[in-house]
Amino acid sequence: MTDYRPISCALYSQYELAILHRTALRLRWRDGNGVTHLEILTLEDLETRGGEEFLLAHTRAGETVRVRLDRVTTIP
Repeated sequence: MTDYRPISCALYSQYELAILHRTALRLRWRDGNGVTHLEILTLEDLETRGGEEFLLAHTRAGETVRVRLDRVTTIP
């Protein structure tokens, strides 16, 4: 069982549009250890795994990140 809380369809659609347009977004999120991150990310894809939804993205430094959608705390 997971503690994942689904995000709104409108927010999910916003991520889809950013992926289609290769738009960089400034996101703040908490990782699985509770550490807060603030990065400008170029969104690549969305995935569902084990009943949870994730955003796949790259930082400006080229690092690949995988962010659980319900852990994003701030978006534009």
